[in-house]
Amino acid sequence: MTTWNLQGTVSHLLICNGSSCRKHKGEEVAAAIEQEIGKQGAEARIHTTVTRCNGRCSDACVVIAYPEGVWYQGITPKLAKKLVRKHLKGKQLKENVVYTFNKKLKAVDQRGGKGKQKP
Repeated sequence: MTTWNLQGTVSHLLICNGSSCRKHKGEEVAAAIEQEIGKQGAEARIHTTVTRCNGRCSDACVVIAYPEGVWYQGITPKLAKKLVRKHLKGKQLKENVVYTFNKKLKAVDQRGGKGKQKP
């Protein structure tokens, strides 16, 4: 098992690879993010984790950025590269933001608020 030294990490991207996100190129999104991180020389600044399901299947492919607490929807391999570049500048991919975090998750608009209530 690998244990990464995360000193210097400023952003953690959680990339959904549940079944809906995989149908929407989730594996390719993860690969594009990793490639862009490498291209930008940002391996020590951005850490990635591929997850199983982030619970927002209708928003596939979902990428969550922490500590910002921003949930992105509809991320494609092309947008994934743009997302990395934006995050390195401290910016967001605004057109794809579905949730933001400010002491609690908040939907950006009505569409983001739709979904099933958790039991």
